[in-house]
Amino acid sequence: MTRALRGLRLVALVALAVLFLVPFYLLLRNGLATEADITSPGWTFFPRSLRWENIGELFDDPAVGMPHALWNSALIAVLTTAGTLLLASMAGYGLARIPYPYANQVFYAILASLMIPSAVTFVPTFVLVSSLGWVSTLRGLVVPTLFSAFAAFFFRQYFLGFPRELEDAAAMDGLGYWRTFAYVVVPNSRPAFAAIGTIVFIGSWNSFLWPLVIGQDQSAWTVQVVLSTFATEQTVNLHELFIASAVSIMPLLVVFLVLQRHIVASVERSGIDE
Repeated sequence: MTRALRGLRLVALVALAVLFLVPFYLLLRNGLATEADITSPGWTFFPRSLRWENIGELFDDPAVGMPHALWNSALIAVLTTAGTLLLASMAGYGLARIPYPYANQVFYAILASLMIPSAVTFVPTFVLVSSLGWVSTLRGLVVPTLFSAFAAFFFRQYFLGFPRELEDAAAMDGLGYWRTFAYVVVPNSRPAFAAIGTIVFIGSWNSFLWPLVIGQDQSAWTVQVVLSTFATEQTVNLHELFIASAVSIMPLLVVFLVLQRHIVASVERSGIDE
């Protein structure tokens, strides 16, 4: 690779990095500014004074309950991620390794469900959850989102490439499907679990419409629902909206930065790009 080509690639990477960081800069810049600085026609790179007290104002605002919303989002995201990993991994392993009648038909049905728009199932799911009395409850927010057809498909593809020698050795030691899955397959499939866990956690944390409809009481609000309360027909609280947005993405950044390398490793093993 010539020096000129390396220089062009470096310039392109720097330009892309700057574009990627611009939204984060805007969140922090406006979140630590006053309303006047945000709406001023004369733009400045930094506000005239950084108002760090905006963070305390956000968490002390009784109208939104940001600390409780963060707790709700974290609890829902963790439970949804754990449940999805459990159900999807078992389904994927069953489809990949356990022979039984109509296995292909079950797999095709799971694939077909990926083609159904979520808007089609939204109302029937809400009616079912409402009839069970799960509105504004943790069960109503978590249980309907536990199974992911994409996650089951992903695990199936991953387990198809899992070394059979390890499973054969487990079978020779007298382990059945359940114990082989628990003691051999799962511990050696950490990249796949980390990748799907990251995707599900981020998706659950960013979910808005379902928590908005089900979490009708303020005690059940999540972070995304709280963010919507800063912009109403009467008022728009810009500085709290920006600082709340910055606070809400911090857990996602931590999760993604810690587990990002597993996403690449799992995609290479799963064969979904073939």
